[in-house]
Amino acid sequence: MSYSCAADLQGAIFQLLQADPDLASAGVPVHDALPPGAPRGTYVLLGPEDVIDRSDASGPGAEHRFTISVVSDAAGFSTAKRIAGRVSVLLQDPPLDLGPSRLVHMWFHQAQARRIDGGRGRQVELRFRARIEG
Repeated sequence: MSYSCAADLQGAIFQLLQADPDLASAGVPVHDALPPGAPRGTYVLLGPEDVIDRSDASGPGAEHRFTISVVSDAAGFSTAKRIAGRVSVLLQDPPLDLGPSRLVHMWFHQAQARRIDGGRGRQVELRFRARIEG
């Protein structure tokens, strides 16, 4: 198994989302850690990750299963779902630089939309899988 590219994968995803003009024009910041205090508005948060060995005869490899959350205090689910949809489009086999490793395939796995903060906020958790070699 190789976990050596986990930081490269997270960094590349962060950069891809942060550089997206649609997210930027909507004023949606991207975080890989919650900022101090209670953030307001809508934002994207890189979340937990599980990694499974997918090495084979050709060499080391891993499947990264990770979550990206869209959190919003906007009324209803529309804003959170629209932003989550954009994130999902951006992460469909993106051209990511992972240093010495290579992204074989990235795909959407599942999502969950729910109310948070006693019904005052919305959160969409997007789960993805990425197959990495190297």
